[in-house]
Amino acid sequence: MSETKNRTNEYETRGVVHETCDVLVVGAGPGGLAAAKSARDAGAEHVLLIERDDRAGGILNQCIHDGFGIVRYRKQLTGPEYALRAEQEAEASGIELLTGCHVLRIDAQDERERAHTHVHARTHTSARAYVVTAVSADGLKQIEAGAVVIATGCRERTRGAIAIPGSRPAGVFTAGVTQNFVNIRNIMPGKKVVIFGSGDVGMIMARRLSLEGAKVEAVIEIFPQPAGLSRNVSQCLYDYQIPIFCSHTVSKIIGKKRLEAVEISELDESMQPIKGTERLIACDTLVLSVGLIPENEVAQTAGIKLDARTNGMITDEYLQTNVPGIFACGNARRIMDLADFVSEQGELAGRNAVAYLNGTEMGEWDEARTSSMAKGFPEEGVVTCTLCPTGCQVRYNEVLGEYEGNKCKRGAVFAEQERVDPRRILTTTVKVTGGKLLPVRSAEPVSKQKLPQLVQELSKITVELSVKCGDIVAEIQDGEKTVAIVATADCSL
Repeated sequence: MSETKNRTNEYETRGVVHETCDVLVVGAGPGGLAAAKSARDAGAEHVLLIERDDRAGGILNQCIHDGFGIVRYRKQLTGPEYALRAEQEAEASGIELLTGCHVLRIDAQDERERAHTHVHARTHTSARAYVVTAVSADGLKQIEAGAVVIATGCRERTRGAIAIPGSRPAGVFTAGVTQNFVNIRNIMPGKKVVIFGSGDVGMIMARRLSLEGAKVEAVIEIFPQPAGLSRNVSQCLYDYQIPIFCSHTVSKIIGKKRLEAVEISELDESMQPIKGTERLIACDTLVLSVGLIPENEVAQTAGIKLDARTNGMITDEYLQTNVPGIFACGNARRIMDLADFVSEQGELAGRNAVAYLNGTEMGEWDEARTSSMAKGFPEEGVVTCTLCPTGCQVRYNEVLGEYEGNKCKRGAVFAEQERVDPRRILTTTVKVTGGKLLPVRSAEPVSKQKLPQLVQELSKITVELSVKCGDIVAEIQDGEKTVAIVATADCSL
């Protein structure tokens, strides 16, 4: 008798809940939501989507900035808006969403074991069925599935992963934790901030912290170019006069109980600190934006091979892992530029899972979609268009009196607006009754120069519950114009 069968018998004596499904998706971020919907749309009768958090959406729920949806929905959405739209689409397709449930392991069954279980007859005869063990507030569950899509996302590298020398004072956070503190918990981590690493979340938090009144002293990057998107360098650093030191590292952390300063050093071509280049930057907070690691502990229980360098699941062109019938998508497979692309890949993984069950042809993933956006420093004297992922570098030709470098007319319109009156969508949070925070945005772009003032004005109001995404919760004055402030998430008692 196999280990899996022994475990099943043991659980049965403890009253384990048993369920069956055609396709099981692990993780309800943008990739998992899209995978579940597409599997259902492709004909899977029962699709179960499991999420360990209390709500779907994953990290998008704390990404209150805009820039999502420009590919998938052809409009600028905030993270919570994108997550809510993806969740509504998935649920409308007829999937079953189970939140607050942790997947512990995935075990394969051979044909003999399947004869004694409840796996659907829809499972292709050449396929192995999978027993997924999960736990929720209701207790242990065993879910038998014909195919599995793993969309467990990623986690951040911490100080321990990069081994910064020095003491261990309070005040050192990852960018994602900082984002959660400010956008979800209404906690400002500090007043004088240094950001180590120019990843996108780090640069976005440089802007967010600046708008909330902190002084971001510098961004430190070990490589000669910023690691994040050019549009974020432009709108998150340049807009707020935040200096970035490339080919530098944080060579020492200084402080006893609380961080007092960091020492930074220039790096040589072999990435070693150059003696004599050390300088101190006084600060009370260090934010680490030093990379993401695919989160694949669950995948390892199924015997899935991981890339030794990235920790991402290794797949073929059909997004299928080395274990037949188990597919991977999103940041659990490889770190991707846009949530839009994660959703796109999730769709293919879900369709291919159904094709696998039915023994039909699978679709191939275009790897160029994984990481295709412009990164590094924007060109000098140009405007980085943010209206689509292309990130066109648009320059005004004084001689011809026209714009160059844009691939569409919208790029020229954007660049002209930037030249004469730069404007931004305002994204921030407001307090609601009961102490929660509600993410909001302006219904239209407002003057870039007025953003800090408007954020401070909105920090003083409290919104009465309940609120639905899209509700107008306040109005602000931008010059002579009155601009509506709309909720970007649902919030209730």
